[in-house]
Amino acid sequence: MEMDAFAALGDPTRRQLVQWLAVRPATATELSARLPVTRQAVVKHLGILEDARIVAKRRDGREVRYRIEAERLDAAAKWIAAVTARWEARLSRLKSHLEGS
Repeated sequence: MEMDAFAALGDPTRRQLVQWLAVRPATATELSARLPVTRQAVVKHLGILEDARIVAKRRDGREVRYRIEAERLDAAAKWIAAVTARWEARLSRLKSHLEGS
């Protein structure tokens, strides 16, 4: 589940979009004005983020507004924390072993 989120976040443009959407919802037009890519490219990036369930869209009249799906990012952050804890434990055991030798 989290791997889809990580694959989607592997692109720097998508990470930038997530950072901006974390501040406030926005349209693809608003987001593309801040990037050196076309609106169509931004829509494609947003589609990938939507497929990974990192963002959701809502139609508001003629506009489509995108917002962050915090639960999905929270799940990814928890996975990272668990992996980090396991590695820290392994490194701690290795350090103790090396210091004991």
